[in-house]
Amino acid sequence: MPPFAKAKTLQPPRAERRPVFKRLHNLEMQDDYAWLRADDWRETIQDPDKLPQAIRAHLTRENAYTDLVLADLEPLADSILEELARRIDETDCDPPARDGDWLYYRRYREEGQHELVCRRAAEGGSEQIGSEQVLLDGDLCAEGKPFFSLDEALQSPDHRLLAWSRDERGNELHAISWRDLSTGADGVDVVEGSDGTVVWTCDSSGFLYTRMDEDFRSAQVFLHEIGADPATDRLIFEEKDPSWFVHLRAARSRRHAIITVSDHDSSECWLVDLKSLSAPARKILPRSPGLRYDVEPGADRLFMRSNADGAFDYKIISIALDKIDTGDWRVEAPHQPGRMIFNATVFANTLVWLERKDCRPRLVVRSPGGDNSVIAFDSPCHHLRIERNFDFETPILRLTYSSLTEPAETYDIDLATQIRTLVKRQSIPSGHDAQAYASRLAFAKAEDGEAVPLSLVWRKDRPPGPGPILLYGYGAYGVAMPDSFEENRFSLIDRGFIYAIAHVRGGTEKGSRWYEAGKMEHKTNSFTDFIACARHLLAEGLTEAGKIVAEGGSAGGMLMGAVANMAPELFGGIIAEVPFVDVVNTICDASLPLTPPEWREWGNPIEDAEVLRRLLSYSPYENVSAQHYPPMLIEAGLTDPRVTYWEPAKWAQQLRARMTGGGPILLKTNMEAGHGGASGRYDELDEIALRQAFAIEATGGADST
Repeated sequence: MPPFAKAKTLQPPRAERRPVFKRLHNLEMQDDYAWLRADDWRETIQDPDKLPQAIRAHLTRENAYTDLVLADLEPLADSILEELARRIDETDCDPPARDGDWLYYRRYREEGQHELVCRRAAEGGSEQIGSEQVLLDGDLCAEGKPFFSLDEALQSPDHRLLAWSRDERGNELHAISWRDLSTGADGVDVVEGSDGTVVWTCDSSGFLYTRMDEDFRSAQVFLHEIGADPATDRLIFEEKDPSWFVHLRAARSRRHAIITVSDHDSSECWLVDLKSLSAPARKILPRSPGLRYDVEPGADRLFMRSNADGAFDYKIISIALDKIDTGDWRVEAPHQPGRMIFNATVFANTLVWLERKDCRPRLVVRSPGGDNSVIAFDSPCHHLRIERNFDFETPILRLTYSSLTEPAETYDIDLATQIRTLVKRQSIPSGHDAQAYASRLAFAKAEDGEAVPLSLVWRKDRPPGPGPILLYGYGAYGVAMPDSFEENRFSLIDRGFIYAIAHVRGGTEKGSRWYEAGKMEHKTNSFTDFIACARHLLAEGLTEAGKIVAEGGSAGGMLMGAVANMAPELFGGIIAEVPFVDVVNTICDASLPLTPPEWREWGNPIEDAEVLRRLLSYSPYENVSAQHYPPMLIEAGLTDPRVTYWEPAKWAQQLRARMTGGGPILLKTNMEAGHGGASGRYDELDEIALRQAFAIEATGGADST
C-alpha cells in the first residue's frame, strides 16, 4: 500500500482564491490567499478568540483533514508516544546552584507538565540544612490554562523575594510577578507585556525588565519598584529604531545590568550600575555597521568579545573598568581565522570561553597569570553548554557535555585545578546504551566546492545498504546547530533511521564566514548545501531517493520550502515546523513584528529592487511550480508572533493549487500555542510522535521498522 493511502480518498480543503495585486519597483506580485491574514492580526496574536470566523473555519477544516489522513498512523504514533514518555525522568531535577546560604534548583513531580522552583539551605549557611522549600509550583500556575510557559524565576539578592515571568498565550508576551517568599503571596503589581527577562537591583528594592512595543518588539528597559503601580515604572533605556532589538541580562557579578541593542549585522552594549540607578546607562562602544560585540565585567576589568579590526571569528579584549573611555584595551584571546569564539564568561579573576572549529567545540580557561588551558572532550560530534552559576568569586564553572550518542553530563570544573566533579548525569528511565550507537562527522561537497559538515548518528546494528534518513537543517542568523544528545530521536534511530544534521551555510559551524556566505545575496547557498548533503548520503549508499525525510523549522522551514521546490525528487517527505515561507510579503511589510530587524539578514526589498528580485527568485511561496511534490507535514501556531499563522496556511494552499502530483499536503495549526508549539513537557511529545510517525510512513511505513 502506498504511503498515506487514505489521502487518495479525501478532498483536501480548498481556500477561496481572492487575488491581491501589488506593484513595487515595476514588478507586479500576485497573492491569491492574502485574505487568510486577519486584518486585526495583532489582536488575534494576543487573543485567539478574535480570529475572524471565516479564517478559523478554514484552519479547523485543515486540522480535520490532517487528522483524517493520518488516522491510520495513530497506533504507530501512540507506540512512539509511549516510548518517548518512558524516556522522560519523571522527577528530573537540576543540580542545585549555590547562592549565598541557599541552594536553588528546579525539578518536576511525577506526571508533572511544568517545573517546580525550589531551594534548600546550603551547608554552612544560617538556615536548617535539608528542608526543601517549593517557591513556585508550575503545575499549579498552569491549571485551567490551555497554554502556560514558565520563563524566569529569580531570587532577589536578599533572598526574600522571587520575580517570576510566564507566557499564557504562546505569543511571547510575558507577565512578571514578584512573590514574598516568607508568605508565598504574590504582589498585586504585575508587569505586563515583557519579554520575561528580570534583573534585580542590588538592594532588592526592584527589578529591571524589557517591555515589548505594539509590534511585539523589545524596545525599552524599565525599572519596577516592588509594590509600585507598573504605570509609574521609570524608563531606563529606549531604542527608537524598529530595526534594532533590545536585550537585557545581568552581569555574572550582579553589580551591573547589560543592555545589548542589536540587529543581524551590528550590536551596541550599555552598562547599568545596579547600585546607582540614578546614573545613566554607560555606552561601551558606539554602534557601527558590521561591528558585533558583547561584554562582561570582571572584578576590576571589562571583557569584550568582538569582531572589531577584522577579527571576523572574534577575539577577546579587556580594559580596566574605571578606564573604559581611554581605549586602552588589552588582548586576552587573539583572533584566529576558522576558530570561532562563540561564548565567554568571567569569574572575579578568571576568563573562560567556548570556541568551535569545523563543528567541534572546546572549552578554554585563561588563568589570572595569562596561561591558557584547554578542556577537551573526545566525541567526534558533541556539544558544550555553560550553565548558570551564582558564585562570582569562586572559579567553579558549571558545564554540560553531551554528544549525539551520550546523554548529558553536567560537571562542576574547578578552574584552578581543572578537576571535574560530575553533578548530574541525564537519566533515561527506559534505558539507553550509548555503545549501541555510532556517530561521525562527514563532509559533503557543495556546488562551489565548499565542504559542508554533516553530523550522523545511527544504530550499529542497522542493516547495511540504503535505508531511511531524517535530514535536519536550519542555516540562518549565525545559529550553529548543536551536536547534542536528544533522547526523542532514538524512536526513529531504533527503527533503522540515520539521523543527520546538515550544517549548511548561514550558521557559524565553520566560523563567521560560514554565516556571511549564507545570508543576503548568498542565501541560496543554504539551499544548495542542504541538497548537496542529501546527494552525499545517496552517493555513500546510505539511502536512496525517496527515503530521505527533510525537517526544519522557522527559518529552517524556509529551507524546507526552498529544497522542496528545487529538488523534490530527493525526498520521501518534508516536515516544516512554523515555516518562514511567505518571504516576500513578510519582508515587504514593515508593520510585521520581525520585518525591520530582518532586513539585515535578507535585505530590504522596499528600498532595493535587486533585493526584491532576489527574494522573488527563492521565496518558497512564490516559487511553487507545476511539479510533483513529496508528502508534507506543515505545522503552525495561531499566536506565533515570529512566523505568523497565515504563512504556512497560504503555502499549503499554493502547493495544492499548483502541484501536478504527489502529496498529501497536510497543515496542522495549534490553535492554542505559538512559535514553540505545546508548552507542557508531555504535551509536546504528541507533536514529536506525530512527526516521527509521518517520517516512517513517508519512507515506507512498516518496511522501515
